[in-house]
Amino acid sequence: MALSSPHFTPLRLLPLHRCNGRPTNPSRTRAGALREWREYDDALKDKDLKRALGFLRSIETLQDQNFSSSQSSIVDSEPFNGEDGELGGLLRGERNWGVLDACLNADDMKLVGSAYGFLQSRGFLPSFGKCRNIVLDGPRDVNPTYLKSSTGLEASKLSPKKWGLSGNSTAVFVGFLGGVSFLINQGIDIRPNLAAILGLAMIDAVFLGGCCLAQISSYWPPFRRRILVHEAGHLLTAYLMGCPIRGVILDPIVAMQMGIQGQAGTQFWDEKLEKELAEGRLSSSAFDRYCMVLFAGIAAEALIYGEAEGGENDENLFRSICLLFDPPLSTAQMSNQARWSVLQSFNLLKWHKNAHKAAVKALESRSSLSVVIRRIEEAMVPT
Repeated sequence: MALSSPHFTPLRLLPLHRCNGRPTNPSRTRAGALREWREYDDALKDKDLKRALGFLRSIETLQDQNFSSSQSSIVDSEPFNGEDGELGGLLRGERNWGVLDACLNADDMKLVGSAYGFLQSRGFLPSFGKCRNIVLDGPRDVNPTYLKSSTGLEASKLSPKKWGLSGNSTAVFVGFLGGVSFLINQGIDIRPNLAAILGLAMIDAVFLGGCCLAQISSYWPPFRRRILVHEAGHLLTAYLMGCPIRGVILDPIVAMQMGIQGQAGTQFWDEKLEKELAEGRLSSSAFDRYCMVLFAGIAAEALIYGEAEGGENDENLFRSICLLFDPPLSTAQMSNQARWSVLQSFNLLKWHKNAHKAAVKALESRSSLSVVIRRIEEAMVPT
């Protein structure tokens, strides 16, 4: 496979354990294998997905060639278990998962999809896309009454809260006003400082998208935990629906630098959706799958906390894609699609609650994407 990356070091073919029936030096072949895998580790360190994936494909091809060579050997002595046995163990081992960690820096989403396809073809991602064609039984018209009977929650609990509408924000605002009044009554005038703080907050909101305030808020454990629950919902639903995940961004500053609206974000790719939009059309199946992933964060919060607070940017993305239809969806149609999607995601996450919990725990420990995916797969194994 020819790679055009200027940083790519051409692979050196590993010495075969047997060549025309003549064994080679095992220590030399083992050292050669380790040198080749160091190139793979360097590619992961550089977050170079193209190099890392190209290496795994080259090793896979080499392994197949060595296996064929061993089968046709005319010498029949000890079993064929030289460095190829070790190489096969490495190929099936933990190092392969690392290719997922290089996806975040990849600009080509098709390359990200190839990484997931490669690992799944080798048996690493058995749950990837397992719910791609699953849609729950039930009506397409989901009114608030049906939504409550299915989830046990009012429709208002399954929609993001605006500032001042949620219980937490109201309590903070009342406490803030009470604190200011107390300080003024004590003869401590903080109004000049307050004006400066409000001015900085305005600059942050207008020019930085509120990322500075979000960065400060993210250090508050309950707030950060809710963000993790939200993003784990997106990640798990996208994974089960067969949408490759590029990465999960939990740092507001990094999210702003990557052009992500909001305090955090999960970047996923839907190949079918992209292809259809490029052709000027949009099928109901692609639209439904995209909406389920979009509303999975809201559904995850509602499932764990009994109500959702985040997800305003998810709703904005939903409205923007609804306008791509010709004619665009009406307000009533958008509301119904939103309720249907959040119900589907709610039940999907409910069925895979252990996997969602494992994803939250992995994200909480600041694990890499490969570790998060592994924890999901481990949780999906029947006990």
